[in-house]
Amino acid sequence: MKELKEFTKLLAEESGKIIKSYFRSDLNIERKPDKSPVTIADKKAEEIMRELIMKNFPEHGILGEEFGEHNPDAEYKWILDPIDGTKSFIHGTVTFGTLIGLLKNNEPILGVINQPIMNDFMLGDNVTTELNSNSIKVNNTNNIADASLMTTDQTYIRQYHNIDKFLKLTEQVKLYRMWGDCYGYMLLAMGYADIMIDPIMHIWDTAALVPVVQGAGGIITDYFGNDVMKGESVIASTPGLHSQLVKMLN
Repeated sequence: MKELKEFTKLLAEESGKIIKSYFRSDLNIERKPDKSPVTIADKKAEEIMRELIMKNFPEHGILGEEFGEHNPDAEYKWILDPIDGTKSFIHGTVTFGTLIGLLKNNEPILGVINQPIMNDFMLGDNVTTELNSNSIKVNNTNNIADASLMTTDQTYIRQYHNIDKFLKLTEQVKLYRMWGDCYGYMLLAMGYADIMIDPIMHIWDTAALVPVVQGAGGIITDYFGNDVMKGESVIASTPGLHSQLVKMLN
């Protein structure tokens, strides 16, 4: 595990160098079949991580957002999202990051959220979570009225879930902001936010988040309170809020 943790730092550093070089530059924006944007930074950052994995752990599998799956039946599988929050990256904000997850027999055992512009490297293993080698924990907030709520895009909640129940929640919390994508989960793990909700997710969005949130003492499930790795959505929060949230939103 120590070797694997050290290797995640290498992946974050090398992909981060590429992302930094393109940040706030004149980028050509491509559109994928689902109309979501992708840039040369996304592609090159994933390419370098895939190259490093295949060189150092050739028996491992890889699933990346931009280039698909390699060695799908491997015991260990890396799940890569080179830039989670490409829209934020394109618009020059820092609410994006690189997600690096490692599965063993399809269960998340390591997760990284790396924000290369701010040099914030967050690593979780389901037991502990560290930010730049310093241990971090979620808040102990258990009252909705005291909570800060984050999401990535409210329009997606309207599209996939009950928007009226979500809007009622926004009226009851202390603070509601769309500081989303993986940045919202960083804020949760650091204790700066209490709730992070995403109504639609893919495995490359989710796999890295599980060891980070759980290692920081939080709870992460899908929108209905079920296994997040088998769902397509996320509710992540402090332990005292989670069951309340599932009931309120459903």
